[in-house]
Amino acid sequence: MATKYGKKTQAKVKKVMHEYKEGKLKSGKSNKPVKSRKQAIAIGLSEARKAGAKVPKKSTSSTRSKSTKSSTSRSKKS
Repeated sequence: MATKYGKKTQAKVKKVMHEYKEGKLKSGKSNKPVKSRKQAIAIGLSEARKAGAKVPKKSTSSTRSKSTKSSTSRSKKS
């Protein structure tokens, strides 16, 4: 099976996680410290994406909500 993330991506996320653990990682425009591990990983992946590293596409919640809406409407019709 092919690896999901490239070496450059892994290095970027590793660097961001070190910043997070030290309490130095800040988020976006608000410049507030990141409190969530998941948010820190998302920031690392985003930075890697901008740098041109191998990262899978972002999953959008809008496509998920559309598919769940269509499946629920079908069950109501039956």
